[in-house]
Amino acid sequence: MSARILFTHSYFMRFDPKQWALKQPYPPLATILAAAVLREKGYDVKLFDTMFVQSPDEIIPLLDSFEPDYLVIYDDGFNYLTKMCLTNMREAAWKMSEYAHARNCKVIISSSDSTDHFEDYLNHNADFIMLGEAEQTLLELVSNSESFESINGLAYKKENEIVKTNPRTLSKELDSFPLPAWDLVDVEAYRKIWLSRWNYFALNVATTRGCPYKCNWCAKPIYGNAYNMRSPQHVVNELKFLKENYNYDKIWFCDDIFGLRRNWVIEFAELVKKENLDFRYKIQSRADLLVQDKYVEALADSGCYQVWMGAESGSQKILDAMEKGTTVQQIRDANKMLKQHGIESAFFLQFGYLGETIEDVKQTIDLLNECLPEDIGASVSYPLPGTGFYETVKKDLYQKSNWTDSDELALMFKNTYTPEFYKQLHCYVHKNYRKHQAYEAIGNIFSSAPSFKKLKRAASAAYYIPTAFIEKQKLKKIEHAAATL
Repeated sequence: MSARILFTHSYFMRFDPKQWALKQPYPPLATILAAAVLREKGYDVKLFDTMFVQSPDEIIPLLDSFEPDYLVIYDDGFNYLTKMCLTNMREAAWKMSEYAHARNCKVIISSSDSTDHFEDYLNHNADFIMLGEAEQTLLELVSNSESFESINGLAYKKENEIVKTNPRTLSKELDSFPLPAWDLVDVEAYRKIWLSRWNYFALNVATTRGCPYKCNWCAKPIYGNAYNMRSPQHVVNELKFLKENYNYDKIWFCDDIFGLRRNWVIEFAELVKKENLDFRYKIQSRADLLVQDKYVEALADSGCYQVWMGAESGSQKILDAMEKGTTVQQIRDANKMLKQHGIESAFFLQFGYLGETIEDVKQTIDLLNECLPEDIGASVSYPLPGTGFYETVKKDLYQKSNWTDSDELALMFKNTYTPEFYKQLHCYVHKNYRKHQAYEAIGNIFSSAPSFKKLKRAASAAYYIPTAFIEKQKLKKIEHAAATL
């Protein structure tokens, strides 16, 4: 009789108020892929999806009825939210581990946070922490009940001492993996939430693993600096399967970097046309990739409607300090090219990096006002273990080293300005950005066919002009009081 394996993950959307209000849930892709790998080998698998549940206590009935041999807490490393190592989710993982341990069920964990803090997890009822890419590690682990020293990519306790085995070699042939076990997911529950807020339904697909770039603040505990790709045909096959079985409207390609190779993107566009796939998608990318010849054109041809660009800063000094490898001019050029091809640009911005001055902040705000992307995600620098940035600031960390949820936005280390300054800066940046969007909408209101969205954005000027002014005055007061230079 094959072992019974209960898969779960530690992202509880209800514990993350910002994301719960946003209502853009995506199934735990890495979790159901790992489940598919084990099911393919004959194991009996089930999924406890924590996305919508209210408490880790809700796993208890399934533990009692299924009586698994293993509880595998396998976080979705394709979702950037899990890489943030939020304490709400860590504590939920520990609670589920406690319940499984009390029922003599072995607990195996794979996540960014457990990789960074494997000792803490082992001290909270985990039997094994899988370090790095984990599918093959998991297969070897559940089929080997005695000797673990020969299994690469593990941390565990032996006679109260922690053992850490050799690193796991990454898989390069990603097409060899089965499609994720989508049937384990209550897809209709996801569809219901999407339709209630957005009037369309989106799913997630990963085409790659890893990121080869070396931004010194970016943590890569699972794949390191490796970058491996599925073939365009393999991705298109999955898109066809999902369309036929779940009828999505949009796709989030949740890769850290989508389409590193331009020829891959061009081939993908050709296959999408050939297969008559009718869908729209969004990606994450870099400015230096987007300015390549025919790159954005291929994105547009294959249905891309939105690109989230890691802009980070409008100050070249800060980009260089981050070792980002991009220029402010490339951000401008990429933004222009996207708009020319009818693709929405969206910027990830990061404030509070080491050495940032008010002049650097102003340059970022000026760039934002100039480019006016369709959307922004503004945050503050967040030091995570394993990064050069973390090593630089760890001696200056305040009492905590992780956020509770994704909207906490606390600056956790000593910097040019206080955490209060950056909190207020976040408020001002958003209000000021929306104000300039409203100005643009007013200026364009008669230049093309009117739409409800355009009229609504123009009308929002009545709100954002005064509120942006108020938030700026608050920021100025804090700036003068809080500067530590």
